[in-house]
Amino acid sequence: MQTRSWQKNYDYSVPATIRYPKFPVQNLLHIAASQCPSKTATDFFGSEMTYAQIRTQVLCLANALLQTGVKKGDRVGLALPNCPQYIIAYYAILSVGGIVVNLNPYYTHDELKFMLENTKTRLLITFDAAMQTMRPLGKELDMTLIVTRVTDYAAGMGVSSKKDLELEEGWHHFSELIENCSHTQIPRVELTASDAALIQFTGGTTGLPKGALLTHGNVVAATLQAVNWGVGILPFTPHEKRNILSIIPYFHIYGNVSAMNWATCSAATQILMPRFEIDEVLGTIKRMDQIYYFPAVPTMITAIVNHPKASAADIANSIRLINSGGAPMPAELIQKVKDLGILYSEGWGMSETSALGISNPLMSCRTGSIGVPVMDNDIRLVDLDEGIHDVAPGDPGEIMIKGPTIMKEYWDNAEESKLQLVDGWLYTGDIGQADEDGYIYIVDRKKDMIIAGGFNIYPREVDEVLYQHPKVSEAVTVGIPDEYRGETVKAFIVARQGESLTEKEVIDFCRTKLAAYKVPKLVEFRESIPKSAVGKILRKALQDEEKAKHKNKIPG
Repeated sequence: MQTRSWQKNYDYSVPATIRYPKFPVQNLLHIAASQCPSKTATDFFGSEMTYAQIRTQVLCLANALLQTGVKKGDRVGLALPNCPQYIIAYYAILSVGGIVVNLNPYYTHDELKFMLENTKTRLLITFDAAMQTMRPLGKELDMTLIVTRVTDYAAGMGVSSKKDLELEEGWHHFSELIENCSHTQIPRVELTASDAALIQFTGGTTGLPKGALLTHGNVVAATLQAVNWGVGILPFTPHEKRNILSIIPYFHIYGNVSAMNWATCSAATQILMPRFEIDEVLGTIKRMDQIYYFPAVPTMITAIVNHPKASAADIANSIRLINSGGAPMPAELIQKVKDLGILYSEGWGMSETSALGISNPLMSCRTGSIGVPVMDNDIRLVDLDEGIHDVAPGDPGEIMIKGPTIMKEYWDNAEESKLQLVDGWLYTGDIGQADEDGYIYIVDRKKDMIIAGGFNIYPREVDEVLYQHPKVSEAVTVGIPDEYRGETVKAFIVARQGESLTEKEVIDFCRTKLAAYKVPKLVEFRESIPKSAVGKILRKALQDEEKAKHKNKIPG
């Protein structure tokens, strides 16, 4: 890529370009295990595994997967929280040429069923606490399940068995499958950088999720961009106890690339936490003494820095670098982090860009901006009407991005692929404007996506669930400002004539159909909902009402 003006803002040791290796993602693990075999790879509630041990388990599971019939190109579902089993399964699937279908294990039956059917997944790796949802799905879709108990890899918690988990005939216990396979050779599967590695689901313009198909080359490139961007200016020696606090879910593209693969590429210790529970998090920070890198979302950062026990955990001297993503970070919170003496960066990315895209340099971070394009990425801001002409600096335009991390396509969705991918350029749907130095500021979203606590919520998906309620005549969902989550979900509802409906009824109904973070937190009943002359619901009019209310609440 030719030299771009924004590269002048890069930190002093961050390269303008990278020579990306043309190898599969799992080679990152082989390199780490070869160079640092005795280095602690995972710390799971104090139970440690080295890189050599992780590699051995990966190879055993990979060969076991071959024995079960997994072939190159097969989709294998992975529905686990952050735990050693996720890491082992992820690299094992890739080692046999399988495509990881990255799934949120806390999704509902209907949400998961669509994704599993869409990808024709026949093998699913999951855990005991999700079996109430996964067991019926396995039977309905004729899938084979490999099941673990998350605490099987935590010291002193005991190890489960296939009998304990009451698995159906033909299903497998994760640990027993590994223990019963003595083969540790690397599977003889030919893989190139252009082969598919990961399907990461995101929202679609049709209201249905769509799977961003990422190649091995995409994931490797994004990982190297993340490693070189965030730590290039920081001192490091081979003997340093480099670690990462991994709370961001690995089933989310941000956590997958910027935490798990980042750590493997850096031979860093992953301090794995399957959930964000504030007392556990502060206790872990105190126990580890030093956290080298903490990728997070604003909700997590707010909870940590404002907690009464934050001083006792000595977070100011424990955490060296925080990266915020997934949602905008309030300026006041950014300053609070900086006042603590913690290095901070904020960036922007999508599932379609393998999590990486635009980011703030550590030494030249501009509050309110998402930063500048990272190495080897190119961007354009184009007019909002035709999406063709570049806009002038300072004018709003849709962000288009091109580079080595841009997805190959949407899985089995040629129509959406054609709409959003044009000659290698991705139309992001986000509206931004650039200042004179090339820093980008998000000013709006062309799509109506809500970002709550770092999770993307697509209003139409929630709307469709609301319309399933027998007492609902009309419904529309919007994102409204929320001091903790960034945004939260509010539903506007017109009840059917003669029907009585309560907020609790609506919320309880949604809980049976949607993941918890998608469920409306507020419900407002109206006689009518604003519409255009042709009867189209004016979602933006309701958003503007809510923004005005929020603005009026702010003193001064």
